[in-house]
Amino acid sequence: MIVSTRREATQFRNTLSLGTSMSALGAALLLFGATAAQAQTSPAPAADAPAAEDTGKDIVVTGFRAALRSATAKKKNSETVVESVSAEDIGKLPDNGIGESIARLPGISAQRNAGRANIISIRGFGPDFSSTTLNGRQQTTTNDSRAVEFDQYPSEILAGVDVYKTAEADHNAGGLVGSVDLRTIRPLDVSKRILAVGARGTYTGGKIDPNSSNVGYRAYGTYVDKFADDRVGVALSVAYTDEPYQTDDFNAWGYGGYPGGAQGMNGIKSWVETDKLKRFGANGTVQGQLDDNLRVTIDGFYSRFVDRIDQRGFEMPFNCGGGCGRDSISNVSSSNGLVTSATIAGTPLIENYANDRVANQYSFGVNGAWDNHNGWKAVADFSWSRTDRTDTSIQTTAGLGRALPFATAIVSYQTTPKGPQFTSNYNGTNPALVLTDVEGWSGSPVQAGYQNLRRTKDDLVEARGEIERDIGGFLKSIKAGVNYTTRTKTLSAQEGYLSPPNNALTAAIPSNILLSPVTLGRGLGTIIAYDPRTLVSNGVLVYNSNTFGSTKGYGVEEDVLTPYVMAKLDGQFGSSVLTGNIGVQAQHTSVTSTGVAFPTVKDKYWMVLPSANLNLRTASDFVFRLAASKQMMRARLPDLNNVITYGVDTTRSPIIYSGSGGNPRLRPYQAWAVDFNVEKYFGNKGYVALQLFYKDITSYIANGFTNFDYTGFPPVPSANLPTSPVGLLFSQVNTSGGHVYGAEVAGTLPFDIFTPALSGFGLTGGGGYTETKVKDFNGATTTIPGYSKWVASLTAFYEKNGINVRGSARYRSKYLGDFALYSGGLDRQQVLGETIYDAQLGYDFQDGSKLHGLSLYVQGQNLSNTRSATLGTTDPLSYLKYQTYGRRFVAGFTYKF
Repeated sequence: MIVSTRREATQFRNTLSLGTSMSALGAALLLFGATAAQAQTSPAPAADAPAAEDTGKDIVVTGFRAALRSATAKKKNSETVVESVSAEDIGKLPDNGIGESIARLPGISAQRNAGRANIISIRGFGPDFSSTTLNGRQQTTTNDSRAVEFDQYPSEILAGVDVYKTAEADHNAGGLVGSVDLRTIRPLDVSKRILAVGARGTYTGGKIDPNSSNVGYRAYGTYVDKFADDRVGVALSVAYTDEPYQTDDFNAWGYGGYPGGAQGMNGIKSWVETDKLKRFGANGTVQGQLDDNLRVTIDGFYSRFVDRIDQRGFEMPFNCGGGCGRDSISNVSSSNGLVTSATIAGTPLIENYANDRVANQYSFGVNGAWDNHNGWKAVADFSWSRTDRTDTSIQTTAGLGRALPFATAIVSYQTTPKGPQFTSNYNGTNPALVLTDVEGWSGSPVQAGYQNLRRTKDDLVEARGEIERDIGGFLKSIKAGVNYTTRTKTLSAQEGYLSPPNNALTAAIPSNILLSPVTLGRGLGTIIAYDPRTLVSNGVLVYNSNTFGSTKGYGVEEDVLTPYVMAKLDGQFGSSVLTGNIGVQAQHTSVTSTGVAFPTVKDKYWMVLPSANLNLRTASDFVFRLAASKQMMRARLPDLNNVITYGVDTTRSPIIYSGSGGNPRLRPYQAWAVDFNVEKYFGNKGYVALQLFYKDITSYIANGFTNFDYTGFPPVPSANLPTSPVGLLFSQVNTSGGHVYGAEVAGTLPFDIFTPALSGFGLTGGGGYTETKVKDFNGATTTIPGYSKWVASLTAFYEKNGINVRGSARYRSKYLGDFALYSGGLDRQQVLGETIYDAQLGYDFQDGSKLHGLSLYVQGQNLSNTRSATLGTTDPLSYLKYQTYGRRFVAGFTYKF
C-alpha cells in the first residue's frame, strides 16, 4: 500500500540551470554502490525487513526504550537521512513540548522564547531555512513568516516527529537544510482499541510578579478504535493547556562612548515578564479500507492559542549627551575599554506593557491511496490550512512629569558576570507618578502610550496527484506526479497614540486600577503595576489613530506548480542490498505582492531540482548512505511585501528615487548538497552513526541595494523629480552565497547490547560541528541566522520493571538569534552559548497490578536556570540582553484503559 502521508517542502525562487546532468550524478552514485558492495561476503537483509531480535523467551519492551527502538527502525529503513522522535505511548512524547524533543536530535538546536523551545535550527541554520509539515502536508503559521512555532501544536496529540536532512523528488515543501514532519495516529495501524487520558500540574517557582500565577496544568484524552471488520478506523485526540511562564529580563539600549572614551550602556530596561499560555488542540482521523485496493484517510486539526503577556519594568536613558531628561554621567570606572561602573543622573520611566496573541489554526486533509496489487499504484491528496492571528501590543509610560528640567533619579551601576547591578534612589511607587511622555519626545497629542494591532490571515491549499508503476529488478519502480500549492498571507495593521484626555500633558493614575506593586531585581526597587488594557475603557487615556499604521498592510500570494518524476532502486549487489531513489522536480512559482498604499508587483520563475539517495545495506548491519541534491528554501514572506518608504536622493547626479522596504522579486536560497553517512545498527535496539555533509550555497539572501521600478507608486512631493522611474531599493537581495560543511555523530545505545547485566540502562544523543562561510551584499563574510558551530545533546536513562529515570542535557554554542520587534520586524543579536538540564522520574504499573495502565511521573526542567544572553561588544560583560526563565517542576499521570 502506498504510504498516505508525506512531507512536502516549501519551494524556492531562483530560475536555475541543472548544471550537473542527472545521468552523470546517477552514474557516480551507482558506482559508489557497486564498489562498496564488492567488499561484502554474506547475504544482507532486505531494506525493510525488521532486525533480528533475541530468540527464546519473548521480551516486551515498552515506554521510552520502545520509542527509541521505533525511532531507530525509522532511521534504519529510511531511504533518506532522517532523525526521529516517537511517542512512548499515546499522548507521551518524551519531553515537555515538541521543540524540546526535536532539539535533542543530532545536529539540531532550539532558541527559547519565554523558556519554551519553540524555534528550531537544523545544521546551523535558523528556522527560516527549513520547512514543517503535518502528516506530510504544508501548514500555515502563527508568525509573519513560514517558520512554524512548535508550541502551536500540542505534543499530546502527536505520534512522532521526523526530521529529514536530505531531499527526495516527491517531497515538495522545500528546506535548505531539512524539513520537519509532525505525525498523528493512523488508526488502521493500531492493533487494538485505545482509550487514554492524562493530566499534569506545573509549578514555576516563586512569583516574580505578585499579580501573576506560578501554577498551571495540562490535560488530554485520546480514543482510537476500528470497526467493520477492521476496515474503518477512528482516532480522536484533544488536549488543553493552561500554563504560566515567567522571564526576568534585562536589556541595554546599546553601548556608546562615556567620559574618558570607554564604552558604556546608552540606556537600560529591566523587566519582569509573566506569560499565561492557554491552548486547546483537537485532532481527528478517519481511515477506511474501502476495498482491497483503495484506502482513504481524512484528517482534521484545530488549535486555539491564547498567549497573554504582561511586562512591568524600569527604563532610563543613560547616555544622551544631555538630551534625555538632563542626563549626566560621573564616577566612571573602566577596564579594557568597557565601563565597569558609573553614576547617572537622569529621568526614569515606569512601564506597564501588554502583549496578547490569539491564533486559530485549522487544517484539513483527505488522501486516497490505490494499489491494484499488480504493479500499479496511485495517490491523490488534497489539503487546506488556515491561521487567523491577532496580535495586540500596548505600551504605557509613567513618570513624575513630562520633560521636567531636572533629573529625577540618581542611578549607579556595576557590571557583574550575571549582568549589571544597580543602586537607585528612585521611588517607583511614588503617588505623584502620572501617565505621560516622560522624556518629552512626542509632539501633539502627547504620547503616554501606544497601541499596535496586527491581524494576519494565512491560507494554504495544496493538491497532489501521483502514479507509480512497479518495474522489477534493480529499477524497482517509477513514479510521476504533480503538486500544486497556493498560499496567501495578508497583514493589516492599526496603530494609535494613547494620550491624556482633553489635550492635557499628563493623566493621573486612579488608585482603583492599581495592582500589587512589583519588586524588580538588580537593585532597581519596587514599581507600580496596573493593567494597560483597561486604561482606554476606563477613560484614563484616549485612543488617537495613527493613520501611518494602516499603510503597513500587505498581501503576498504564491502559486507553485511542481511536476516530478522519481525512480526507486532496490537490488542485490554481491552480498549487500542497494536501495534508494533518483529523480527530479521542476517548480514554477508565481508571486503577487499587494500593498494597501502601493501598486501590485508580480514575479514568476522556474527552478529545476534534481536529487539522488543511495543506501548500501550490508549483512553485518551497516548502512552506507550517499545523497546529492539541489536544495532550496523560499524567502521569508514579510521580505516579499511591497511596503516601501521612498523619496528622492538629491545627493546623486542625476538624482534618483531611493527607498527601503520589502522586495517582491526576491528569489530563494539555493544550494547543491552532498551527504555521506556510515551507520552501524544493533538490530532495531540501537545504532551509532557518523554523518558528513557539504552545501555549496549558490544563492543567499542579505541586506543590500537593488534596482527598482517605482512606476505606479504615489508621487513624491518634490520640486525636482528624477527623469527615470527606476531607482534604488535597500532591501533583502540575492547574493552569491558561500558554503557550509560539517559532521554529526549520533547514537542510541541500550547497554544490554554489551551485557544482559546492564539491561534497562542506556544512552541516546549526538553532537554536531558546522563550519560556514557566506558572503553578504558587499562581499564580506556574514553570519547565518541560527548558526551554532557546536550543538550536542545526551540523555542517560534507566527503564525496567516499571521504573523509568532519565537525565538530559542539550548544548549549543553562540548563535545569531531572532527577536521580535514591536513593529513586527526582527532584531538579530548574537546569543551566547547555553546548556539546558532536565530530568524525569516515573513509574508504570505492571501487568498483574490493579493499577495496570497507570503511569506516574515527575519532571524537573531547566534545572540550572540557564540564562539566555546577548552581548553589545566583544567584552563578556557587555550584556545587551540577560534573561532567566526559572526552573519548572511538573507532576502528572497517564492512564490507558
